[in-house]
Amino acid sequence: MTEAKHIVVTGATGNIGTGVVAALSADPDVRSITGLARRPAADRPARTRLVEADIERDDLVAHFRGADAVVHLAWLFQPTRKPERTWRTNVLGSLRVFEAAAAAGVPKIVYTSSVGAYSPRETEAPVAESWPTHGWPGAAYTREKAYVERWLDAFELRHPEVGVVRIRPGFVFQRAAASEQRRLFGGPFVPGSLIRPGLLPVVPDLPGLRVQVVHTDDLADAVRRAVLLPVTGAFNVATGPVVGTRFVAGLLGARPVPVPARLVRAALDVAWRLHAVPATPGLFDAVVRLPVMDTARAELELGWRPRHDAAETLSEFLAGLRTGAGTGTAPLAPDGNRAGEIATGVGRRP
Repeated sequence: MTEAKHIVVTGATGNIGTGVVAALSADPDVRSITGLARRPAADRPARTRLVEADIERDDLVAHFRGADAVVHLAWLFQPTRKPERTWRTNVLGSLRVFEAAAAAGVPKIVYTSSVGAYSPRETEAPVAESWPTHGWPGAAYTREKAYVERWLDAFELRHPEVGVVRIRPGFVFQRAAASEQRRLFGGPFVPGSLIRPGLLPVVPDLPGLRVQVVHTDDLADAVRRAVLLPVTGAFNVATGPVVGTRFVAGLLGARPVPVPARLVRAALDVAWRLHAVPATPGLFDAVVRLPVMDTARAELELGWRPRHDAAETLSEFLAGLRTGAGTGTAPLAPDGNRAGEIATGVGRRP
């Protein structure tokens, strides 16, 4: 009989982290969980200890000793106007996590990378995990994800004793993360209460925009399987069908109106310069170039199957936007003081 495992999770209170901690705590093969977060929450799932720790500066080796695996989820999306700040957490902090895990003798690391790490698509054919991970140079998020992938390549050569799994998900949604994602990507001027079927008559139809999504719970299940199964390497994780603007228009009962991508990009650039939105024009450039991922390896080697399709996932998220949904952790706090968001600088603060 296999001994139950102790798992450490960084970024345990965020969108992905809450799902992963819940999935691990419900698995009988997991003995205990230590969740690390900059601002830990009071609510704790079964067999879970939440610890306040910053991956940029705190002693991580002490937290990692005795762990059977470290799941690295901590990631900073804001401040988008200060990419040197996100670099310190997302790149330098991640490197500290991996080096600390090796120093503590942890035998396995599971890291959530992203579809954003992939190089731009060249055709519409789905890509496997062998597709190049050079990202898109015009966005901090994709540069950071690609850099960490390159660094992990060298890390694996230096530390063959550590098994490394890279989970590359599409866009990750759940109801409880709706307010957080509105703050991170849409900003205070997004009218969440109006995003309901029948109220928006038209939706811009951007030719060629194709993205993949996955429900937080389904991604968490893939991470749980990657932790407990004897696997290494990269796994694409997304549900179907592939989402375009016409798909979203159908969910909202709106009419898709063709709009050239360059006009949408220009409008976003103006809004960015006016500090009306936190999402950068460079991120838009990256999104319209994302490849579609083939998830066959996750299905075959992890035995993973999503329980939520794209329509269910996005409908749940949109319902959360309408109601200002959230939960009891600092990153996932429900919709609150939008005036405060404006006063503290859209895209200026984490």
